[in-house]
Amino acid sequence: MNKIKLRIVSSFLFSNLEPNELDIVIGAMDEAHFKEGETVIKQGDDGDCLFVVEDGNLDCSKHFTPDGEEKYLKTYYPGEAFGELALLYNAPRAATIKAKTDCDLWVLDRETFNNIVKDAAQKKREKYEAFLKKVDILSTIDSYELTQICDAVKSSVYMKGDFIIKEGESGDVFYILEEGECIASKRLEPGKPPEEIKRYHSGEYFGERALIKGEPRYANIEVVSDTCRILSLDRNSFKRLLGPIEPLLQRNIEKYKKFVNV
Repeated sequence: MNKIKLRIVSSFLFSNLEPNELDIVIGAMDEAHFKEGETVIKQGDDGDCLFVVEDGNLDCSKHFTPDGEEKYLKTYYPGEAFGELALLYNAPRAATIKAKTDCDLWVLDRETFNNIVKDAAQKKREKYEAFLKKVDILSTIDSYELTQICDAVKSSVYMKGDFIIKEGESGDVFYILEEGECIASKRLEPGKPPEEIKRYHSGEYFGERALIKGEPRYANIEVVSDTCRILSLDRNSFKRLLGPIEPLLQRNIEKYKKFVNV
């Protein structure tokens, strides 16, 4: 039970459960093993369970049209969950998932999921979906990819005066401002204090430059409202989920060039 708990406590699906609910979910999980190349879930099939990866990697792919070519979407790693969409929305499997390596998985049945996990997970996902759809940069992301982003984002609260990013530090996180207001400041002349170069409001994002270019943080990001709620994606999730829009992010980076000392 401790082994399962270590895997699922950080998962989006189980993060809102009370301790007693979490114990019931853990007690209901079974173990399953799949060999490299085996299909765990097939797109279009009925779904009666979800899976949490204990060990191994699995590739997810999808046909976007009946006669279309299969498109790779992502790889699942230990600690990640999949298969919940069919349970959340009582719909056929949305994608095909195959074992990339030999895998050990934890399996949760539909009945336990529906009775305990579904409401909490669906409310949280719907909340983030509604918000992320309004984020300009995500307008080209399809609905399936958007649900993956909802699952991957982490929510944090900062107070006035907190620095989310400091100029010159290494960066491995991408941020989207959910609530509140922040400013970007940068030292434009040696020996002088940083100057405000941009103000961020709900729905705007920052931190992409360090991830795309592999450079240290370009500016400070400081909270100026009383509180601030931030959604974040780590480097691996950023590359995996936002890769298709990286060229657009790259173009937006060009806007910052006027602040570079030459």
